[in-house]
Formats: sequence, C-alpha cells, structure tokens
Amino acid sequence: MKGIRITRPRGVSDVFPNATPAWQELDLRFRRLFHGFGFGEVRTPMFEHTDLFLRGVGADTDIVAKEMYSFADRAGRSLTLRPEATAGVVRAYLEGGLSAAPQPVKLYYVNAPMFRYDRPAVDRYRQFHQSGAELFGASGPAADAEVIALAHALIREFGLGQAEVCINSIGCSTCRPAYRQTLLEYYRPHIATMCADCQSRYERNPLRLLDCKVPADASLATGAPSAIDSLCRDCAEHFSQVQMLLSAAGVAYQVDPGIVRGLDYYTRTVFEVVAGTAGSLCGGGRYDGLVEALGGPPTPAVGFAVGVERLLSAMERAGVKMPKAEAPEVFLAAEGETQRLSAFRLAAALRGEGLTVETDLMDRGLRAQLRHAARLGVPYVAVLTDPAEAGVIALRDMRRGTQATVRPNEIAPIVRVGGSQPH
Repeated sequence: MKGIRITRPRGVSDVFPNATPAWQELDLRFRRLFHGFGFGEVRTPMFEHTDLFLRGVGADTDIVAKEMYSFADRAGRSLTLRPEATAGVVRAYLEGGLSAAPQPVKLYYVNAPMFRYDRPAVDRYRQFHQSGAELFGASGPAADAEVIALAHALIREFGLGQAEVCINSIGCSTCRPAYRQTLLEYYRPHIATMCADCQSRYERNPLRLLDCKVPADASLATGAPSAIDSLCRDCAEHFSQVQMLLSAAGVAYQVDPGIVRGLDYYTRTVFEVVAGTAGSLCGGGRYDGLVEALGGPPTPAVGFAVGVERLLSAMERAGVKMPKAEAPEVFLAAEGETQRLSAFRLAAALRGEGLTVETDLMDRGLRAQLRHAARLGVPYVAVLTDPAEAGVIALRDMRRGTQATVRPNEIAPIVRVGGSQPH
C-alpha cells in the first residue's frame, strides 16, 4: 500500500546543498567578527520554561500574547520553543555563574533557530534563525556604542554598504512614565480609528503604537511626541555620549524617534540597522532591568540580533555573491568488480589525503559514470579499468580535456595544485 506523502508544516523551510554554502559562509564571518570584538560563543536550549518568557519578554508583548509555541511536557510542566534569544542567554548567564565572573561578559550565538507562530510572509517564517550578541555588566554609553558598531560591521561585512544605523532612546524607569502619559494623551482622540492591535496596545504597551505598520496608524505615529523630548538628565547625557562615540568609531547613524522595539525589557538606547528596501535586518538595545527581573543581581546589559533569512534574502536582492556548492575534486570511475573494489580502496586513501572524492554507487557503465562526473562538474576523473594495470590509473583533467597515466600516489599532489599531470 502506497503511503500518503507528508509535506513540511506551513511557515518553515528546507535548506538544500545548493544553498547551505551561503549559510556556512555567514557562520564563519559572524564568528570572526564576534571574536574580533572579544565575544565568546554561548549555546542555549531551543526550549525553556514558559515562565522565562512571560517574565522576561513581557506578558503584554505580541510575542507572548500571540506567537509562542508552548506545550506541556509529560510531567505537566509548561515549556516554550524559544521565540527570541536574549531571555535564554540571561538565564544561562545567571545559571552558569557568569554574574560572578569579571565583567563585562560578552556572549554571542550563531544561526540559532527561533520559533514564532506568525502569519508566514516573505522573509517571515515560523521557524527562523538569528545570530546575535549580548554584553553584560557595563552600564556606560561605550557598551552601547560598541554593540551598535559590531552590528553595523556585521551587516556591512556581507556587502550591504548602504545599510544605515538608526538609533533612539526610550528612557528609563524615571522618565518613561511621563512619556507614556504623553503618548496616551496624544493617541486618545484617535482610538476609535486605530487598528485592533493598536487599540489593544493603547493600554497594554503604548510604545508599540509607534511601531505599527498599518498605513493610517503609521502616519499617525509620525506626529507622535518623541521620547527624546521626555528624557531625564541622565538618559539624555547617556544618549548624547552614545552618539559621540559612534561618530568617533566612524559609524554613520541617524536618530529615529519611531524606533521603540517590540519587547518590554528595553531601556534607554534602542537601534536598528536598516538596508534600503530590505528594511530592518538587525535590531537591539539596552535592557538594564532584565537580569534582575529573572532573579539575578541588578546588572546592566545591551545586545542585538540579526535575522539570518532576512539577511540572506537582502544579499540575494543586492546581487552579493556568496559561495556555491562545490563539486567533488575527484571522481573514481571503475568498471568491473575488481576495479570497483580498487576504487573503494583508492577513495579511502585520497580522502585520507584531504580530498573530496566520489565513486559510482549506482552500478553504472563506464560511459554513464563519465557523463555523471561531467554533470557534477568534477575537475578530475580517475578511470580504473584494466586489472592487469592495477598499479597505474588514467587521470582525466576535465577542464583541459587532457588525460595522463599516473600512479595512485601521484593523484593527490596533482589535484591540490590543479596542474597538468605528468606523462
């Protein structure tokens, strides 16, 4: 009986060998840049206790209210697939005893899967990946500037030179209540005409009103009061110093009062790195109260995350060249049972020399094997045919259209230099 074919769930994607080299290249470059700024890698679980996100991200955020994948395990405990990385990194920072280590502590993660139940769209998936960095223990504006400079460097590293940094300050617990009241007063006459989400946010999270993408509400947000005008003296000075340090680092930026970010834990500096029509590829900010909210000592912190799929898509649209899947370096074509056994031995030896090698696994005839090697784009084909000549092999250079008789131990040196064979 033929089984029913099962398709992948909506909102997720498969990444095949023709695309994975670009992901691998991102991984390598991310790591090099993170290390260049003194960050070390942390790997956290893909699921956490649900309470971590309720307390850390905020019960009134869209992520917690609408988008989390939560489930009860066999013991009845509520667990959640991580919708974002920061809360889990903070939990690891505390549980791993890093709050007692010399500060600042700099941590990064690369290509980490995240999960949100959202309406799938272009560059928006229910399983997606983020790379990012978190810096703990430094309260000064230099930490903000360094993290922003790192985020900017990451985006520019991938050929998106038009990317620009947009920054804002949303104040602290001292000055934000007054700004919140100012926002409520501004939006109050417009409640009836706002979208359903904004009507809900009005009382729960009014700063998110500034981030609405519905055209009428977005237009209304352009005339809203700016948080910068309500900053207390300390926050205003902090923000001024961040701008001065960014200029000193050669990072061009613009102040955008509309940037508020979508999570409750942000304080003071928030930012995004925007690349033309691709929109925001990276965002983050300072979150000085989150460590304490999750049971740790008062600890300043700042960080950001990059959406990997969004970055790859932006690079593709910009025509940025990334590595493609590479063909094997050598294909061993063999005809006859004895020579197939010899091909397996030779393949093991060449792989031991560090070469990428393929052999025929489909019992094809010799001509079919050669056609298959040509389709793969293999630069060298070693042909094993005559048992009487087991000590020598015909090595074809597929690019030059030449062939020579070589000994097995001569193949690896020839392939490495990509030169012509001895005759």
